[in-house]
Amino acid sequence: MSESFTKDFKRFFLSGLTAVLPTLLTIAIIVWVLTMIQDYVGQHINVVAKWCVVQFRTINGIRVAGATGTEGPRTWWQILIGPKMQWERTHQIWRTYHLGWVGFVLAFVVIYIFGRFVGSLVGKSIWRVIERAFLRTPVVRGIYPSVKQVTDFLLAERKMEASRVVAVEYPRKGVWSVGLVTGPGMRTLQNANEGTYLTVFIPSSPTPVTGYTITVRRDEVIDLPVHIDDALRFTISGGVIMPINEQLTAAEIEQARLGALPPLMLGKEQAE
Repeated sequence: MSESFTKDFKRFFLSGLTAVLPTLLTIAIIVWVLTMIQDYVGQHINVVAKWCVVQFRTINGIRVAGATGTEGPRTWWQILIGPKMQWERTHQIWRTYHLGWVGFVLAFVVIYIFGRFVGSLVGKSIWRVIERAFLRTPVVRGIYPSVKQVTDFLLAERKMEASRVVAVEYPRKGVWSVGLVTGPGMRTLQNANEGTYLTVFIPSSPTPVTGYTITVRRDEVIDLPVHIDDALRFTISGGVIMPINEQLTAAEIEQARLGALPPLMLGKEQAE
């Protein structure tokens, strides 16, 4: 009884963990990203927003004081930073009305504007110069390229483009895998060997975002009349979801089943 309960508990616990863990990890990553935006961008924008409020209230105060003649001379630093009393009042307003979210919201606006700038012709040129400076900086040049590759893979709009679906003998002769042609082979391979080469990405099951990239001769692949989405569904399902135009009829399935049986067994079934 105890052993049966232990087996059932382990089996169902692992099943539940398999179902829940992707969701929990996704939520944790999203929360981590939002927290990072608030900590590294939002808080600083909050300071700028408070400074703007302080300057606005100070200017209004100067106007009132100037009308009554009670405003005294101020140094350039006082003019730049603003009176301490106004900062204290602004901090109090932020606490009273819970305005910490202002910096968080403005952080998204700032990132959006920065993205528009980097997407422009001038912005791209300036950002290339900045990136080249990063790649020349000690320590930074050892970290930045790897981080950029990860973020580009996760966030960039430009995804891997596949032209068609093929079957290729991989990982050994006689074993066929479904792959996606992503481009021609490398120039060095094309020049060193006769014939045309293709670069093929072979997705793995059940996560097709991972897999293997191989280069094969054009005459060693078979083009499949299958849409890329159907090929990915075939991979994710482990071959259970077969493309409609590649499915066998009932007669073909039976013929293949009988053809796979040993001769003695085949004769026995036919006799029956």
